[in-house]
Amino acid sequence: MRRRREGALGKIVRDGKVLILAYDQGMEHGPVDFNLKNVAPEYVCEIAAKGGFTGFAVQKGIARHYKENYSGKVPLVLKLNGRTNIVPKDAAYSPQVCSVKEAVALGADAIGYTIYVGSPREAEMFCEFGRIEEEAHDYGLPCIVWSYPRGMHVPNEKDPAMVAYAARVALELGADIVKINYPGSVDAMKWVVASAGRCKVISAGGSKQQDEEFLQKVRDIMAGGACGLAVGRNVWQNEKPLEMARKISGIVFG
Repeated sequence: MRRRREGALGKIVRDGKVLILAYDQGMEHGPVDFNLKNVAPEYVCEIAAKGGFTGFAVQKGIARHYKENYSGKVPLVLKLNGRTNIVPKDAAYSPQVCSVKEAVALGADAIGYTIYVGSPREAEMFCEFGRIEEEAHDYGLPCIVWSYPRGMHVPNEKDPAMVAYAARVALELGADIVKINYPGSVDAMKWVVASAGRCKVISAGGSKQQDEEFLQKVRDIMAGGACGLAVGRNVWQNEKPLEMARKISGIVFG
């Protein structure tokens, strides 16, 4: 019988902070996010390995096929569900595509799971994550929830009140870390963090921005009390990704 170890954050948190390089966009957004350089997983794995990140978030195919490029160099955050951008947003559901057992076999240091709060299929995702959370914590794996308000009942998924609600849902469901969309201001972020209680809050990096504009957003995220970010396009779409990673890390880790 495995010993239950809830909230064992292990390698994912460093000095109380989290900085994850996200590379699950290939499924979530399609090749539109890539160019001939960053479409190659080897290229982004190298950034993850050298960029000072506390986690590298990918789907199981990337984890399996490119293990030698990142294993032992950066902790693995394995996404257990995913969807394409082809299905309309109103049909907000991200089905499970990987088991906790398979994540453990692939050497995961944490699991990730997306929940669309307010979706007509919210109940399915709650039940699915409930089983995942119990099994992952039995293995001592922390659970990171990508918690996004989305679906036909959500008129504005970036509404700060909705973002705070999504953060609270992750706490109530037993997540160790919740990833939310930046709610737009330092004060709004403070309310999101308060709503999440002891569940650590990280912000999504979002679409590619000008460097200084994005770095100011990182400062605001941290000023709002978040413990870090899960950033993708603003690093591996950058012409100097490791330099950008260093600048982000300097803000996050102080």
